[in-house]
Amino acid sequence: MSDKDPKTAPRFNAKDAGKYFFRAGHTGWLGLRYADHGDNWVELELPWREDLLGEPDRPVLASGPIISLLDMASGMAIWQTRTSFVPIATLDLRVDYQRPARERSAVWGRVECYRITRSAAFVRGIAHDGERDDPVATMAGVFMNIAMDPRQGRIPTSPNEPQENAKQP
Repeated sequence: MSDKDPKTAPRFNAKDAGKYFFRAGHTGWLGLRYADHGDNWVELELPWREDLLGEPDRPVLASGPIISLLDMASGMAIWQTRTSFVPIATLDLRVDYQRPARERSAVWGRVECYRITRSAAFVRGIAHDGERDDPVATMAGVFMNIAMDPRQGRIPTSPNEPQENAKQP
């Protein structure tokens, strides 16, 4: 079997994965950090930075980076629950703000995956600035499992299937 076979692939671990996810790209630029995880949840930290302000005269993190924090924590919670990294896409992410974060404060996003079906995963969580009982925001989301390899135009029959056998669109 291939090392990409789900039966032999290493178990997904949010802490280990964060070492790679947060080095580059959007999550790296935001400076996201791993905080903690359990069997079906992940908590990440978004450090306070002056260039991430929502308003120039108020030192509070903007809503956009907080949404990105919750989106990434959602994906990682799904992979943690599934125990493997599989392609997913955000279908719906609702964030309800309760209050602004404290000035010059980091924000943590704690998300749990509470249900997985054949085609979707459901998550809920909070963003907080150190006070979990007084969240900055609550969130709920739905993510779609992506079973089709868009490069091949169909669902591969095995992880090592050659590209030339793929059906052309």
